[in-house]
Amino acid sequence: MCGRYAASRRPEDLAGLFGVEKWEPEETLAPDWNVAPTKSVHAVLERPLKDAADRRPVRQLRTLRWGLVPSWARSPEGAAKMINARAETVHEKPSFRRAFESRRCLLPADGYYEWVTGAQERELEEQGRRKRTRKQPYFVTAADSSVMAMAGVYEFWRDPALPPDHPRAWWATCSVITTAAEPGPFAGTDGAGEGGPGSLAEIHPRMPLVLPPERWAAWLDPRTDPGELRSLLAPPPAGLVRAHPVTTAVSDVRNNGPELLEELAAPEEATLF
Repeated sequence: MCGRYAASRRPEDLAGLFGVEKWEPEETLAPDWNVAPTKSVHAVLERPLKDAADRRPVRQLRTLRWGLVPSWARSPEGAAKMINARAETVHEKPSFRRAFESRRCLLPADGYYEWVTGAQERELEEQGRRKRTRKQPYFVTAADSSVMAMAGVYEFWRDPALPPDHPRAWWATCSVITTAAEPGPFAGTDGAGEGGPGSLAEIHPRMPLVLPPERWAAWLDPRTDPGELRSLLAPPPAGLVRAHPVTTAVSDVRNNGPELLEELAAPEEATLF
């Protein structure tokens, strides 16, 4: 799954990387090393410009709220639970189907966090000696330090309690698409982790669907044929990411800073594997 990630790149850098034609300076977000559900995030998307005579899709860098609210929802209360959409079913689930057909986006990230429960912790829990197991966070990032372009879908929701001209009358929200985690070894390793996991599948059975640059154009274009979309959901080539243990401070969303990404020499919570 994807329940927390880091996004520290400057909007002007993202605009250059993704070929953005339009972005609004007032929507600029500060670097965020601990992006949590319901926070505002940068997203790359394509749609016609508002009130423009030319209705062609324009690639834009926009700000969305993480946690999708379907257009037909009565309230936004369930947004925090709609942060992920499964690649296997996104095309058919009522909450995501319409967005998948015409409102797709890319969510730039430095990487994402995932938490692992160690064997010793699980044993203590099973013995009844610990009510709640401690978990060690790992940071998963591209082996070459490039930006991760996570596939997403977005939606608009109208708040019926507010007048149409109210600045908060419309919500723009999104979800990250996930896929099965890679079972193969991390980049530059043989899979034999020293005191830690050797593959993404050993960390968590799911991972964000990261799209390579050659899929960006078709994914973002709202005119892409639905039949072609399913093929874009294929997992990227294996062996392009690495993971390392990070401080448990990231578990508290109030903590935010580049130090959260720093690699630890060893997990904080005993030996996990």
